[in-house]
Amino acid sequence: MENEKQVAPKGKFPYRLGFGILFGLLGWLVPYLGVNSTLLPAKIQQIAPNEKVQIVALLATIAMIVATIANIIEGALSDRTVSRWGKRNPWIFLGMLSTLICFYFLTKVTTVPGIIINWSLFQVALNMMVAPLVAFIADKAPKKYRGSISAFYGVGMNIGTPVGTMIASHYITNVNSGIYIFMVFEIIFTIIGLLLVGDGSNKGERVPKLHGSELVEAFSFPIHGDVRDFYLAVVGKLLFVSAQFIITGYQLYIFTDYMKLSSASATSNLSIMSLILLVAGVSFAVIGGPLADKFHSLKLLVALSTVAMGIGVAIPAIDPAPWTMFVYAGLSGAAMGMYNSVDQALNVTVLPNANSAAKDLGIVNLANSLGQVFGPIMASLVIGFSGYRMIFPMAGVMCLVGAGMILMIKKVH
Repeated sequence: MENEKQVAPKGKFPYRLGFGILFGLLGWLVPYLGVNSTLLPAKIQQIAPNEKVQIVALLATIAMIVATIANIIEGALSDRTVSRWGKRNPWIFLGMLSTLICFYFLTKVTTVPGIIINWSLFQVALNMMVAPLVAFIADKAPKKYRGSISAFYGVGMNIGTPVGTMIASHYITNVNSGIYIFMVFEIIFTIIGLLLVGDGSNKGERVPKLHGSELVEAFSFPIHGDVRDFYLAVVGKLLFVSAQFIITGYQLYIFTDYMKLSSASATSNLSIMSLILLVAGVSFAVIGGPLADKFHSLKLLVALSTVAMGIGVAIPAIDPAPWTMFVYAGLSGAAMGMYNSVDQALNVTVLPNANSAAKDLGIVNLANSLGQVFGPIMASLVIGFSGYRMIFPMAGVMCLVGAGMILMIKKVH
């Protein structure tokens, strides 16, 4: 393929592609997770402290609906874009500008309805970046290096969560300053990522016109081809991410409300937990992709990682003390590292149609967006019914079911 020659001449490993995907991912992931998991709950706590759990759940529900629609439409439009800047770059750059505008106005809103409107628009903007960036793996990664290129994405995923939290934890009492820091971070990393990938002009590429059922299919969930394995991967990923964000979405409140710590102590423990997540996650992400390429064991690695996550998320139920969150961080960090390093390679392999890569990968990765909101919704219901302790075993069970889904995939070894 022409794109493969661009990124990997004469069979060389495509380092520029790998690092471009890594930086591009960090460009949106660190700011998003830092704000979503820490600064946004902190702002809600300032505005409406008595209704904060319900408001976080409401935000998550609305975000889930908006993200679902935006991800499919924007991914499909990216697949069909022809420009001098390529098919992916215009969407990623537009998404960057739009998310920056939303972040800026988030510093100005002082009401719950204002936050809801802002965060809904942010979901539309964010998904302009998410689906097209992942599609670079399908567009450009040679098949024999797919696991290793996916590992760059995995390293980014495991850097993004703890780094976003570590940065944000220092701005719990100064939310706006934290948001401005993230805006600068997003600009620098996204532009570096796009320059490294170097996705050139695709002018002249022929995009067939769509009529009738073809038009509907281009902007909808796939129903033709080998879709069984595709949807097993989607559901497995959704359960994995949901379990993760049952904890992540309420991590600030877990320390303050479940473990009864002060804000200062919560900040300190959040930083320690995030450091553990970072070290464990990156360590296992680095080795996951190369192991998958060498032993051709994508499915088993993903399933084992999901089981390990299930054990990790259940640990804090043992004792409402910070040490349990540190054990969770070690186990789940290792699990996320291994999972994220090979997950994208598995996703590319189960695609039902290579011509709709961004749209279909966007649907798979919609599990990320949906999991990040579905997890907090489930947690909110359980917290309201029986308190914090039961959210941890619930997350563990979700992981075990997700691992079963992955093992049922037939197309991938």
